[in-house]
Amino acid sequence: MSAKTNTEFGYISIDDNVIATIAGLSAMESYGIVGMASKNATDGFFELLKWDHLSKGIKVYTKEDNVTIDLHVILEYGVKISVVAENIIERVKFTVENLTGLKVDKINVNVQGVRVEK
Repeated sequence: MSAKTNTEFGYISIDDNVIATIAGLSAMESYGIVGMASKNATDGFFELLKWDHLSKGIKVYTKEDNVTIDLHVILEYGVKISVVAENIIERVKFTVENLTGLKVDKINVNVQGVRVEK
């Protein structure tokens, strides 16, 4: 899927993968996040994704100019989960809206695990 915006000269189409990549890179700038998570097809457990696969831990749903984003994250042990999640939501919403011109209706942060950082 993709989001389409009509202009006087034609239309702009932004693929959901582009939005997911923007959201993932933006979320990774937040304090307390270790990375994105994706369910491993083999054993059903969530695994930490490498930088080049961040968008696999993100689902984007677009309807006209409106966007809903589901993030699956792994946080650093010892951080206050609610505060980190709120920071991620604010940062992702701000970045996606500013870079794409789309309206972000909802961002859902699903904490799939915690890791001890060395």
